Amino acid sequence: MTNSLPRTVLQSLNQALRQALADDPQVFLLGEDILDPYGGSFKVTRGLSTAFPERVLTTPISEAGITGMAGGMALRGMRPVVEIMFGDFSTLIADQIINHIAKFHGMYNNQVSAPVVIRTPMGARRGYGPTHSQTLEKIFLGTPGLTVLAPSHLQGGDEMGAPGQLLYDAILRQDGPTFFVENKLQYLLKLLTPENLQDYDVVESLPEDGFPAPCTTLSLRGAPPPQITLTAYGYMAHLALQALHSLAYDYEIFAELVVPTRLSPVHLDPLFNSLQRSGRLLTVEEGTMSWGWSAEVVARAAQALGPKLQKIGRIAARETVIPVAAELEEACLPQVSDIISQAREMVQA
Repeated sequence: MTNSLPRTVLQSLNQALRQALADDPQVFLLGEDILDPYGGSFKVTRGLSTAFPERVLTTPISEAGITGMAGGMALRGMRPVVEIMFGDFSTLIADQIINHIAKFHGMYNNQVSAPVVIRTPMGARRGYGPTHSQTLEKIFLGTPGLTVLAPSHLQGGDEMGAPGQLLYDAILRQDGPTFFVENKLQYLLKLLTPENLQDYDVVESLPEDGFPAPCTTLSLRGAPPPQITLTAYGYMAHLALQALHSLAYDYEIFAELVVPTRLSPVHLDPLFNSLQRSGRLLTVEEGTMSWGWSAEVVARAAQALGPKLQKIGRIAARETVIPVAAELEEACLPQVSDIISQAREMVQA
């Protein structure tokens, strides 16, 4: 199947779903309002029901029912992909994922697999209010048997684009369940190709187990050794890259940015390598700070580096419901200015 090269994260994900449906007749797509012409709330599934009408299935409004059905389909040899309309509604499928689908392989003596992919948009900055704007993937991090992925826009030069390639591999090359975290503002980000990143040194590495979820390390080309390491995923990586650029050109503070795409099980060796050079760690996440992704990252970094880890900083959403009003919503979420301010404080103190 030939398609034009995707230019945005949304196009990349759409192309991946289209290609997976074309390549394997056992791939099914389930979700609410995903049929054309609507094509889903964020249009990731647009055009797919027209191309594959028998395998793109609209469902009742029952997230638990959709996910439970997908688990049964997977046990029968299919590869279902579930779209949960808003990430906030993933709380409704926690029982199906944590207590059932993620356990099938181990409970049945490794004789079955459940290759279910659950896609959902997380995040705020759209004025959707307290129950449609949260970043909740930390609920699922650390669940045995479940892979949690978050695409990055930092590499997009191949045929499908990096976000789509990550999704495609999760659908067709992963035999266990995957929770695939997208971000609402990330959808329209342009894929950064090598041409877009000519000012940066870019290094990609894969987990030791070979799972195709790259971790990307970026630094300004020709810069001196880093004074601080930033790490973020999803849309926060976009903000962190802006901060890295401003820190260098406005304040002569040089940073490296480490962007994982597999959040769980963790893949942190590239981060540890960067911290060997910088000694300072600043984590950025859009979810609330308490008991979040950054807590695990910091704990593992401290364990791996000991006294070589000189300073630690964490940036996250405030511990509050997310307001509807734009100014209040902005005030409770991480901003580029927050990253710059805390990085300067850590380096100059």
